[in-house]
Amino acid sequence: MASGIVFASVKSYSKRGKLLGRARMQTLAESRDLDELVTRIRNTDYSGALSDLQKPYTSDGIESAIRGRLAETHHNIAKTAGGAGLLEAYYMRFAVTNLKQILRGKALGRDQAEIERRVNLRAEELAGRRDVAARAMAAGSLEEAVSSLSQAEFGAEVSKAAALYGEGGNVQVFDAHLDRVLYTRVAKAVRSTGSDAAKLASMDVDFYNMMAVVRSKLWGLDEEQVRGLVVKAPGGALLDRMIAAGGVREALAEVSSTRYGPMVPESGDDLDLVAGFERSFEAAMYAASRRAFTKMLNLVTTVAITKLTAYEARNIAAVAYAVEQGIPAPDTMKKLVLEP
Repeated sequence: MASGIVFASVKSYSKRGKLLGRARMQTLAESRDLDELVTRIRNTDYSGALSDLQKPYTSDGIESAIRGRLAETHHNIAKTAGGAGLLEAYYMRFAVTNLKQILRGKALGRDQAEIERRVNLRAEELAGRRDVAARAMAAGSLEEAVSSLSQAEFGAEVSKAAALYGEGGNVQVFDAHLDRVLYTRVAKAVRSTGSDAAKLASMDVDFYNMMAVVRSKLWGLDEEQVRGLVVKAPGGALLDRMIAAGGVREALAEVSSTRYGPMVPESGDDLDLVAGFERSFEAAMYAASRRAFTKMLNLVTTVAITKLTAYEARNIAAVAYAVEQGIPAPDTMKKLVLEP
């Protein structure tokens, strides 16, 4: 085993011990306002992430600061692991997240300052790719932003998304097509990765593919458009049946006979079925990531901590938004991805 993987695994175990459990998240969610929330976050391992945060605090500002810290954590782990392809693939998530914010912002007519508040380019700075996102962010319109990305790795998918957006006006198509770039990279890395890490990461690819299909049913995409969203991976026959299904309920019925069957909700309208399936699947991926630490000094632990810290950052961002909006803590806690 490469020494880099060993060192990265040791770091991953150390980081796992600092993850915020349900009780700490409950304390954050019970904050009366963002000032109190920031004070409480500063009593955690995220203290340094908020050192440059200025009042008045906003949920967008807190989320951006936490994402910057997350980028540094993931970059450090990937660098220590010696350029493991799977970790590099996951690192692309930061660029994808930023481009989603930029393209959605341009499509919805948000002003430049608002878009900038929602974007954190720390990951791109660490990877030496800041100029790609910066050019798109500086564009004066959606069309200019799409054009600025034409030669980038995301270019073809961004152009497809822009065309679909022009037809239906659904900004979620940008998320779907950019995620396709990310999970295509993850799927490729899975094929050249050891079995334990590959098994954990393959759940992400399955999740992306199944969610792309059922969401496309909600959006009214035709079969050809849906096939343009899914990533080639094992289990193609199941995806074929899901794509051919008449609607959300029928597509999820195809999943019921697989190992993911327990995640399919028993009842609800189409929106409830999709949301319930998504939440159950994410809970299963979170649990699988926690179980991965039974494998000592293995790449799977670095993949697991990459996923767990990403969920934690997302949880904190959700808490910040909820506190800002005055949402009761019990309602907030139901939306977080945590251990039972």
